[in-house]
Amino acid sequence: MAPESPVPPDDDRRYPKRPLVGVGAIILKRDRILMAQRGKEPLKGWWSLPGGALEIGESLKDGVCREVSEETGLEILPLGVFEIFERIMRDAMGAPEYHYVLIDYLCRVTGGTLSAGDDVCRVEWVRRRDLAKLQITEGTLAVIERAFDNRRRYW
Repeated sequence: MAPESPVPPDDDRRYPKRPLVGVGAIILKRDRILMAQRGKEPLKGWWSLPGGALEIGESLKDGVCREVSEETGLEILPLGVFEIFERIMRDAMGAPEYHYVLIDYLCRVTGGTLSAGDDVCRVEWVRRRDLAKLQITEGTLAVIERAFDNRRRYW
């Protein structure tokens, strides 16, 4: 008899067969950045860039626009890929429980009304100087700092 899988049948993100592609939005407004607080696992309660997993048949740009709309209520224009990195989260036994390849776009707001939705519990414009006070997902703060330092290339 095969051992029972640790993964619920409806959770295809845990213990994936292949890395999943995720998209994120870096949205700057003067000395602030739009941040989303996760309302679900993994990393419930942690702050990150708005974004999520790409859907089958969806382009990267369409995916980041959809995710930002679902999570924040805002419409955006992706200006370009800012950074690509990966996040691998291992379980207690060292097996890769989550594995994402993340593609972050620098984006501009074009419409909508800011409100938390989908799998986030809060969305806020956070001042750069206040970012260190938040519980931010690993690697995200460094990406944000680089975006603030290099944003003139995109405007």
